[in-house]
Amino acid sequence: MGWSLHHPHGLIYHAPQYCYRGYTLFANLRGYDANLIDMEGRICHRWHWPGGINYANLLPNGNLLFLSTAPEEKLPMTGIGGHAGGLVELDWDGNVVWEMVNPWVHHDFQRLGNGNTLALMWEELSSEITSQVKGGFTTPDDPAQMLGDVVREFTLSGEVVHEWKAWEHLNFDEDVICPLEGRREWTHGNSINVTADGDYLVSFRQTSTVGIVAKESGKFTWKWGPGDVSHQHNPSFLDNGRILLFDNGSHRRAPSTNYSRIVEIDPADNGIAWDYRGEPAISFYSYQISGAERQPNGNTLICEGATGRFIEVTSGHQIIWEYINPLFADSGRLAGGSSS
Repeated sequence: MGWSLHHPHGLIYHAPQYCYRGYTLFANLRGYDANLIDMEGRICHRWHWPGGINYANLLPNGNLLFLSTAPEEKLPMTGIGGHAGGLVELDWDGNVVWEMVNPWVHHDFQRLGNGNTLALMWEELSSEITSQVKGGFTTPDDPAQMLGDVVREFTLSGEVVHEWKAWEHLNFDEDVICPLEGRREWTHGNSINVTADGDYLVSFRQTSTVGIVAKESGKFTWKWGPGDVSHQHNPSFLDNGRILLFDNGSHRRAPSTNYSRIVEIDPADNGIAWDYRGEPAISFYSYQISGAERQPNGNTLICEGATGRFIEVTSGHQIIWEYINPLFADSGRLAGGSSS
């Protein structure tokens, strides 16, 4: 979406006869509120948390689970996107139900059917592993120990009952950092999901890789992405066995220009069964964050994150609902506009 200070915001378009009727939850980066809006763009409910609300999820019981804002103290991951202070669960009325303070948690999490919580974590890699990781640009401030991604399952008491360390199953020659990205971390996991079989669906932005990991063995049973997608976000496992994701396209290979698209990929043959992109392509673009969610009627709800635009599209690529977030993140770099 082209940026203009004069474009309208709020509800832009609504064709109710084609939409899947429901509510949409959104929270601004490093903000303090999560908003639930209806199809007419009206705020129906709002949660507020003075410790910050990021990457909020609405649970089946009506509670809100989210990441709190990162602490001010300087840590190995300070300044990296997705850094948080921990996980917080609020009930419908904003009362604290559960909290886990841990500044190593980042980006994504899932509340499991057994009541445990699955979360992406950082852990420092050894200097030996760091020296073998390929790609990325170097700076004088690069750490001797990169950060690696860990998936951990926590009980409500904070006990770790399962963990998967990504670097133990990566390949130095295959899992190469994009040359336009830095070397503070190897993979920059930005999504963790669970398949119908209980395995992990992971997304690594630094290496433009999506994969399915067998929970028991820890091995990848499917791995895809480099050269096909660029710095993707939010893969989800569909009922048809395919994977839906937001392909940001921020460092797409020449001669292609930068544009975003939604991709539905079949892991059986790596064929793209469906995609959505803007017309022209550059009219739909978010260089970071963002996501897509398949609706029960076959439509797809999309968050074009950098510009705060939400759209619902049909399988035939028709936009049938559009809403532009009138609220800004606290940084012009992230919001796409001025920080003043």
